[in-house]
Amino acid sequence: MRAAVMRNREIVVDTVPDPVPGPGQVLVKTLACGICGSDLHALRHADHLADTAERSGVSGVMDPSADVVMGHEFCAEIVEHGPDAAKTLAVGTRVCSMPFLIGATGLSLIGYSNDVPGGYGELMVLNEGMLLEVPDDMSTEVAALTEPMAVGAHAVAKARLGPEDLPLVIGCGPVGLAIIASLKRAGAAPVIAADFSPMRRALAEKFGADIVVDPAEQSPYETWSSAGVPEGFDPLMALMGAGPKMKPAVIFECVGVPGILQQVFEGAPKDTRIVVAGVCMEQDRIEPFFAINKELNVQFVLGYQPDEFTETLADIANGKLCAEPMITGKIDLDGVPAAFDDLASPERHAKVIVEPWR
Repeated sequence: MRAAVMRNREIVVDTVPDPVPGPGQVLVKTLACGICGSDLHALRHADHLADTAERSGVSGVMDPSADVVMGHEFCAEIVEHGPDAAKTLAVGTRVCSMPFLIGATGLSLIGYSNDVPGGYGELMVLNEGMLLEVPDDMSTEVAALTEPMAVGAHAVAKARLGPEDLPLVIGCGPVGLAIIASLKRAGAAPVIAADFSPMRRALAEKFGADIVVDPAEQSPYETWSSAGVPEGFDPLMALMGAGPKMKPAVIFECVGVPGILQQVFEGAPKDTRIVVAGVCMEQDRIEPFFAINKELNVQFVLGYQPDEFTETLADIANGKLCAEPMITGKIDLDGVPAAFDDLASPERHAKVIVEPWR
């Protein structure tokens, strides 16, 4: 089959062996697969990713010196059932799945494995028991957004929002947009979002952000204070437990580059809950005293739970979760190398969908 392969720290399009389904697995044809920001980071920091994954106890991660067919945000079509498959879903059924494969050698991370090809290839192998059927009236490219949208749903669930919480989203790339959508799904208001990119700010509005901030012109934290500090608030009286109280702050860090977390520590009000959803693959430095002095609560998040993935597909299908505006481009396999370059600029794209059979 043809695939876009990570090879020698580059993306090249080549022919690779077709995958073969094992017991309880299915062979699927990749219909659409989103390019994730984590894939861009993985290409740039492949050695560091493999090393830190091993040191942090994650098994089944790729060897950067060997070929990897990335792609973990996919919608596919069943082509063939493997041995001992129950055949619950017929050949031709469109499906989504969490990007994990359980086989004879254990758990493999689809898209970050040397042995299991991801969605940047024409064919994949998936576990039959993990398949979710895509509704007939749902477009294939939107179904492929289930995975990144589930990341947002998980981050919001981890935030444990209360009715008075006032959220601020720092960074409006795909992760930030997914979080904004899930915040609106949860009934949070107003949702404040900040990004330097005009295109991303416009997308944040489409996803339901109530207040959108350009950090070059206005501090997101000052904007939050304007919305979160009630009339008649007196810091001294509040310290004594009297008078109006500030709304609880929940800040979602969705940038994932060194220095941002420290900026959040400095800008956040006292008792803020910080949810770190941006995946930083480099070493970072913070000054803990800011977090200590303000009694900040920091929650790091990754991925999603199976029920969150299932609910996300259903919520997108029934219109409860905004997703489609995230798609800003579609390409074939030959366009993948250039798309990786284009996605480095926030003004060109948010989410590019790869259609291997296009």
